Amino acid sequence: MTFPTLLAADAALIQTRLDQALAPLADEPVIHAMRYAVQGGKRLRGFLVLESARLFGIPPAQSVSAAAAVEALHAYSLVHDDLPAMDNDDLRRGLPTVHRNWNDATAILAGDALQTLAFDLLCDPALGSAQTRISLVQSLSKASGAQGMVLGQALDMAAETNPNLTLPDITRLQAGKTGALICFAAEAGAILAGQDHTPLRQYATALGLAFQIADDILDVTGDPTKTGKRLGKDAAAGKATFVSLLGLDAARTRAQSLIAEAEAALAPYPNTHNLIAAARFVITRDT
Repeated sequence: MTFPTLLAADAALIQTRLDQALAPLADEPVIHAMRYAVQGGKRLRGFLVLESARLFGIPPAQSVSAAAAVEALHAYSLVHDDLPAMDNDDLRRGLPTVHRNWNDATAILAGDALQTLAFDLLCDPALGSAQTRISLVQSLSKASGAQGMVLGQALDMAAETNPNLTLPDITRLQAGKTGALICFAAEAGAILAGQDHTPLRQYATALGLAFQIADDILDVTGDPTKTGKRLGKDAAAGKATFVSLLGLDAARTRAQSLIAEAEAALAPYPNTHNLIAAARFVITRDT
């Protein structure tokens, strides 16, 4: 199976699990907004959960709730990130953002509910023992909160008024904003298997940074009809990025070297071709 086919197949599995989780909820605007927010996207984070679990012989039927959880958490972050008080975006995945389709209050509440849904999904008994589920909850809470994504988002907002950030500053910012959820996703399989997740964390740390460098490059060179979102906003806001600090060519070179690091980290495992393909996809995508 080719990587694009596998990615699409895993995305469909994850969407089905999200639909199942949302189906029993009330017929209210906030619920419609939640369903709207979890449609589409690459599902790379969810794929990393499913594929890291496959490394340890854990089938998708057992790991899909963890994959759906990280995608619900990611969707919440996008809904809030798009709000006028943050990035003030009108377009996400080629469609009007949630606050544009409904209103700010509904978007805030839909994001809040998607965040809590993520942790509900991690309570699914199919994921294993109570201790395994607690470990997943703890890992996702750290990745998404004040030690991870939220901290990174706060640093990103502060960067709009500080154009003098250094490369280490940007690296720390993006390790939280983008990298933390990617690390959770790649480590989830090892957590499910009760195995050491150090090599997968090394893989995901390099992958997450390469992903953000690729995003910075797309913000300058991408096609909005393919990315499905507004481009050029970092330059317009005067924010320091990997591209503004390194230049396009050096940024591309850095991303390629990070992917080589990610691939090398997988050496302890057999059958890593899908994770290697995911790493290469990260820096060749156009969305």
